[in-house]
Amino acid sequence: MADTNHEQNDALVRFLATDPADVGCDEALRLLHVYVDLLQAGEDPEIRMPGLAAHFRACGPCAEDLDGLLASARAGFGEPE
Repeated sequence: MADTNHEQNDALVRFLATDPADVGCDEALRLLHVYVDLLQAGEDPEIRMPGLAAHFRACGPCAEDLDGLLASARAGFGEPE
């Protein structure tokens, strides 16, 4: 029971610490490729897309998707020949 209360408290703290600019998972995944394109172009996506940047800082699974797509783009996968 103590572990459950601790987990609930941790979840509540994470929720309350959420950046109000955070766009959420659906929007982050919809625009993930645009964010990666900006990074690849040497631009700072945090300036142009602060809500996405806030989400990637807060959401581990979406940050992993970002890292994976960025690694793939840097490796040249998916580029037309």
